[in-house]
Amino acid sequence: MKPDYRNWVPKTMLYALAASAVLTYVISFFLWQWLRPGSMKTASVLFFLAAAVVLTGVFFWMAGMYRAFSYDGTRRLSKDIIEGLAEYVEVPKNGLVLDVGCGSGALTIAVAKRNPTAHVIGVDRWGKEYGSFSKQLCENNAKAEGVANVQFIKGDAAGLDFPDERFDAVTSNYVYHNITGMPRQELLLETLRLVKQGGTFAIHDIFSRGKYGDMQSFMNMLRAEGYEDVQKIDTTDGSFMTKKEATRYCLRHSAILYGKK
Repeated sequence: MKPDYRNWVPKTMLYALAASAVLTYVISFFLWQWLRPGSMKTASVLFFLAAAVVLTGVFFWMAGMYRAFSYDGTRRLSKDIIEGLAEYVEVPKNGLVLDVGCGSGALTIAVAKRNPTAHVIGVDRWGKEYGSFSKQLCENNAKAEGVANVQFIKGDAAGLDFPDERFDAVTSNYVYHNITGMPRQELLLETLRLVKQGGTFAIHDIFSRGKYGDMQSFMNMLRAEGYEDVQKIDTTDGSFMTKKEATRYCLRHSAILYGKK
């Protein structure tokens, strides 16, 4: 049995883009054939033709992302990111770890494999945004990997149903930038409240100012509250991906927010 971590780019999105591009090309053709000559015909045909060209470009861009992120492809960018982040998750013997937004279980399982004495919990809401991810998929992947020290629970990053200082380490990979309706620094604090004194955190995300605000001030606040070794580690410097890949795949400002409580 082989694990199936799925692709961050849904295949259904590629199908929808391809179908939309073909449809707009067809519409342009029929408009050119049926409409009477004139400015209206020219404007209509040009509009749908331009839309078709744009959709075609987006399709090829997304298809490139799909190939890069695929676990079965040659680049396997998702795998490199997951395994790279797992190295930053520091867990004591028999420790307890939380992975927020576990998706298909890839990071939860990677951390569990690196820390066989730990118990690693993956939590996710498994919403319609990523309909191919599910609790059952996570459990199937853990079984396929031969990993038993994991547990998967339904939950919400905006309000995690755990007591304060419950975990020796918390981690997350590309989750909070997708969440709307709550300031992302508040989401970080909701996760960090779960870290035990002496515990660590390694949260990987797109920490742009537009998404997170002033992260330098946020890190200074954590230091003032007693957090140690707080840093933002750039992962677009070739460690996880190159600068060109980060730009091409909309992953600029990717970094790990790392520290100790």
